[in-house]
Amino acid sequence: MSALRIGSDSPWETRVGYCRAIRVGNQVFVSGTAPITDSGEIFAPGDGYAQAQRCFEIIGQSLRDLGADLTDVVRTRMFVTNIDSWAEFGRAHSEVFRNHPPATTMVEVQRLIDPAMLIEIEADTMIDATLGETF
Repeated sequence: MSALRIGSDSPWETRVGYCRAIRVGNQVFVSGTAPITDSGEIFAPGDGYAQAQRCFEIIGQSLRDLGADLTDVVRTRMFVTNIDSWAEFGRAHSEVFRNHPPATTMVEVQRLIDPAMLIEIEADTMIDATLGETF
């Protein structure tokens, strides 16, 4: 089975040696996604909710580029620099996944690659997975 990889303009992809997302079969794995603007700046410094929204915008575009979308997400991982702000991050997550909630984890980390980043998000998908009811 072959893998399809996509990249972005992130300066870290080349330096660290990773791709934005990779599709293998009906699965797509999106790398840790930081709140970066199209010009490479940190999006909305100090605003965890806005940063989380931006991460989901980037994730959504990566998924579309590989034939998936946010409704295919089955797991997210949120790495945050201040767990006391969990409600801000959780609100953004809930707005995206309210009707199709994935498994998720939110964990506090000491810091991210840039001190202005408050959150980084990973996502895993199963394209065309037949999902039953949410209990």
